[in-house]
Amino acid sequence: MPMASENLFLFHALLMGIFITFVYDLLRIFRRVAPHNGFFVSAEDLLFWIYCGGEVFLLMYRESNGTLRWFAVLGALAGMLLYKKLVSPPFVKYMSLGLNRLLGIVGKVIHILCRPFLSVFRKTGRAAGRAGRSTRRALGRARRHMKNKLTYFLKVLKMNLKA
Repeated sequence: MPMASENLFLFHALLMGIFITFVYDLLRIFRRVAPHNGFFVSAEDLLFWIYCGGEVFLLMYRESNGTLRWFAVLGALAGMLLYKKLVSPPFVKYMSLGLNRLLGIVGKVIHILCRPFLSVFRKTGRAAGRAGRSTRRALGRARRHMKNKLTYFLKVLKMNLKA
């Protein structure tokens, strides 16, 4: 492999490191804008790392015929660190802040546009609330009834076992 192509390969590895860190920052911004539980965070990370592994494999395959070159690994790490120190903190902070504010404004506009329809839902919501309360009361009565029956059954069983 000539020196010029090795330098180009190192440059591509550096760009790959920057690109991988940038994509992960997009994922971090998404998590700040739309928080979700650990299962989905783990699934996102798994998919991200599978994607990154494929990209790195393709880079190695195209540039060095599939041979792992340590200077390329160091170049990718240098690109990651460079991006992480210079660009990442303000990018993630201000992009997530801007998107959260934008979503807040969009939510307020949607609320204002839907306000005439909300009064209709509030009226029907009271009836639905009454139905829900009566269902909860009926379930509570059934639960108490079953508890009393089971308690009575256990007391009778204990009396019969003692005798």
